[in-house]
Amino acid sequence: MERPILKPGPSHPITVTPSPRRVTVTANGRTIVDTTRAVTLQEASYPAVLYLPREDTDMTALEPTESHTYCPYKGQASYFDIVTDEGRLSDAVWSYEAPHDAVPDIAGRLAFYPDKVQITEH
Repeated sequence: MERPILKPGPSHPITVTPSPRRVTVTANGRTIVDTTRAVTLQEASYPAVLYLPREDTDMTALEPTESHTYCPYKGQASYFDIVTDEGRLSDAVWSYEAPHDAVPDIAGRLAFYPDKVQITEH
């Protein structure tokens, strides 16, 4: 079955812009990300999402899962658990490894569920 690929437009706009702030992500007291290179994806009327570079992420805290979702505007997302000494946060992180052409700036970056981690913009 072929998955649909939709392009952003006036009825469903998507923008990706550099964030002017330093962003940190902590989970169970452990700093997972500390970056000044975040980008903010704003899609239609959904809440804005920060996408963070892997280079500024403690990748030793992340374990890939078998979970995947599909967005017709962005493509297939892969998921990661966060593992700390205090426990595991399941599917707390997602990434578009090969996003659709409309959003190339999020390729390989990581996004975190704000109800599972603490995201701070300084």
